[in-house]
Amino acid sequence: MNQSKLNRREWLASTAATAIWGEMATHSVAGAGQPKMPKSVAAVVTTYSKGSHADVLIGKVLEGWQQNGGSGPALKLASLYIEQVGNTDIGRAMATKYDVPIFETIEKAVTVGGDCILVDGVISIGEHGNYPSNEKGQILYPRRRFFEAITDTFKKYGRVVPVFNDKHLGPQWDDAKWMYDRAKQMRVPFMAGSSLAVTYRDPDLTVPMDCEIEAAVGIGYSHLDIYGFHALDSYQCLVERRRGAETGVKWVQCLQGDAMWRPLDDGMISKKTFDAALARVCNQPDQIRGNKESALYLFQYLDGLLGAVFMLPGIAGGTSAALTLKGELKPLATRFEERLTPRHPHFAYLLKGIERMIHTGQPSYPVERTLLSSGILDRALTSRIQSHEKLMTPELAIHYEPVDYPYAPKPGLDSDP
Repeated sequence: MNQSKLNRREWLASTAATAIWGEMATHSVAGAGQPKMPKSVAAVVTTYSKGSHADVLIGKVLEGWQQNGGSGPALKLASLYIEQVGNTDIGRAMATKYDVPIFETIEKAVTVGGDCILVDGVISIGEHGNYPSNEKGQILYPRRRFFEAITDTFKKYGRVVPVFNDKHLGPQWDDAKWMYDRAKQMRVPFMAGSSLAVTYRDPDLTVPMDCEIEAAVGIGYSHLDIYGFHALDSYQCLVERRRGAETGVKWVQCLQGDAMWRPLDDGMISKKTFDAALARVCNQPDQIRGNKESALYLFQYLDGLLGAVFMLPGIAGGTSAALTLKGELKPLATRFEERLTPRHPHFAYLLKGIERMIHTGQPSYPVERTLLSSGILDRALTSRIQSHEKLMTPELAIHYEPVDYPYAPKPGLDSDP
């Protein structure tokens, strides 16, 4: 693909991305253009222990991007709801330290104990804690219940503010679609998704907008539900940039055992694309087969592109994806990094997207991406317990236009955030 000439759409997208990061950079340097009035947020979380999603998101609101007391987002935590408080809880101590009230109900947290909605946004984190699993292996985090309580409060008090939902919607499809439909009905600015969609990429990789993708393969690891979503959302943030935008998925199938390798051996899945993705997260490719826990999430988009995400627990050491573009012999491949220091910085870039939405009132990138990733995952896990049958998915004909939102830049920003 000739990169020397940009069409108008690509030029506008690249200009917008530069402006976004310019805007965000001012929030990361003490005294450099910090907004005079931070926006207030309510946090609704399942649990708040060290290293939990509540810690690495809400902790950055309280203590700065690196959670060391330095500069942070232009947000102020106004209230907190913690559903499960155990022996490892740090949320109560953090609330005391920063004079943040903790409320016993979600309604009280959203209204900060009053009779109106004074906060400018809500961050809902339904991740971690002691919750049951269903027969599909989905951990039944209360994301729909949290969103229902938040939006019921909006209805009761006659005001809507932006909401961020951590990770996937649902996790069951009916709940995911309900959340999406309610947000649309009530005109709630709504974002969700994985931190890996905006994390550092190794190597640095920007997929051209409006490109033609001939093959795409993703690799994931660990739990088929929890990390399956990370793998799918990361994969989707790349393939959505193909020509014609996103129109959704026609069918989904989960394959395991010998059957999961047949589409690769038969040439249905591009081997060179698979090899490129695998090389980013596994240095022992001869040992990838034989694990009973491994699975292939196979699906076809309505425009004909075949989707393939290999979940390789105990084999892959991370999340990756590779694309082969039309006219290019060598695939593009990258690993979506999960850095631990300082204090999970990829969550800081997720928080930057949340911060921008709360300040502008507009989602930083489409929630439809997460809705589609959530739907593919739910249908794949359904296929797994239904004899690995192929499921037709008219409900996943989800149309949306991607935006050229930036991910964590390299090099030189290890200290920012």
